Amino acid sequence: MNTSIIRYILGSVLKIEAALMMLPVICSVIYEESEGTAYLIVAFICLLCGVLFTIKKPKENIFYLKEGCITTALSWIFLSFFGAMPFTITGEIPSFLDALFETVSGFTTTGASILSDVEVLSHTSLLWRSFTHWIGGMGVLVFLLAIIPMSGGSNINLMRAESPGPSVGKLVPKMKTTATLLYSIYIFLTASEFLILIFCKMPLFDSLCTAFGTAGTGGFGIKNSSIGDYSVTIQWVVTIFMILFGINFNAYFFMLIRDFKKAFTMEEVRAYLGIIVLAVTVISANIYQSCTDVFDAVTKSAFQVASVMTTTGFSTADFDQWPSFSKTVLVLLMFCGACAGSTGGGIKVSRILVIIKAFLKEAFSYIHPKSVRHLTMDKQPIKHEVLRSINVFFDTYIAIFVVSLLLISIEGHSMQTNLTAVIAAFNNIGPGLEAVGPTQNFAFFDPLSKIVLMFDMLAGRLELFPMILLFHPTIWKEAFDRRYHCKKQ
Repeated sequence: MNTSIIRYILGSVLKIEAALMMLPVICSVIYEESEGTAYLIVAFICLLCGVLFTIKKPKENIFYLKEGCITTALSWIFLSFFGAMPFTITGEIPSFLDALFETVSGFTTTGASILSDVEVLSHTSLLWRSFTHWIGGMGVLVFLLAIIPMSGGSNINLMRAESPGPSVGKLVPKMKTTATLLYSIYIFLTASEFLILIFCKMPLFDSLCTAFGTAGTGGFGIKNSSIGDYSVTIQWVVTIFMILFGINFNAYFFMLIRDFKKAFTMEEVRAYLGIIVLAVTVISANIYQSCTDVFDAVTKSAFQVASVMTTTGFSTADFDQWPSFSKTVLVLLMFCGACAGSTGGGIKVSRILVIIKAFLKEAFSYIHPKSVRHLTMDKQPIKHEVLRSINVFFDTYIAIFVVSLLLISIEGHSMQTNLTAVIAAFNNIGPGLEAVGPTQNFAFFDPLSKIVLMFDMLAGRLELFPMILLFHPTIWKEAFDRRYHCKKQ
């Protein structure tokens, strides 16, 4: 295993984090807050570690998928570890474990919080919380690919390990150009929402934090009521942009090259929008009696469906108080998630489509044993390797889900609390039901449960396998053997 390239990329990631921490430092200067000193100190530590890691360039820049997975997993752990430090140094989150939970939740765009009152935080820390969503939404390694060239085809392994979805490929021949295009679309959509929110008379600071949280489909609010205290117009703007960020970014690329037919005929996108419309319709009908009128019911249901489906986690209503039918629909949407190639989490619509198609094919073969049918997506055949990887993903997903549920059940909380806490963390949603509902938080869990939930957040964001490979003994044996041979030579 090429440990030198892993070290070098980790160093580059730390240097990027040091640069990104300048945003909260600037915020502290504007609002004359002393908390900025903590971010400046941590930025210096990140920069120092990054320089030490990158001072010696690797002899070989080529690496394979296993190195890509290990690099990705370690990068996100490093990002979270150093990103949590300012919260503890400022004393705003005294427990480092709680600060780490908050930061992991931020970078993985989960939005599950241990804070009961977010409004007591400084502007500096509120901005950093929301900014972690934006950083994690598209992925720091995708950003790295956009600014640092990698040799050969190695860079695709980094993107495959970090990007959400069953299949990741190049939009254009050069991976660097692909990464640049993705970030250009991401920045354009973020800036568009930011400007529209300001036009709708949302305060500038609130607009910036909300745009960061929406873009990364994260959901950290800067008010205890999340988005509930803002106007209905602002709520609809956020609803629309949550849906837009949950769409496969390939669709936007096709729009850029004026291939509108391909953009609007993508099966996954059509299914994603269809599920949202259906869910909004049935939930609106179910909660109508508790709302002032039809428009109020549609507004509340549309916001929550968009928030849960895209795994954003913002809220405008306490959906834990809604009828059981509506809550059941929302829980099912938590599993579903957004499109592959978006900033959303969950299982992904494309995987669910493939599984449904595979089921229908098998059912048809029972009726017509001699028939030959091929699975297709967007009129393209689905390769056996893709179907196999999706089946393995589901098996692994269920295994991690069950183990996580058993581990946090040791505490003795209610089944609904435990179940939705794992669903919310694993699918990067944020709020669940009962004790982890939209008006509650995750502070009451003991250290073991918080560690389990942090693992779930990271595993869910990184598509399971990068985190699992960290615990595979062969990986570390290869790393040790390579280091031993290098020293011996």
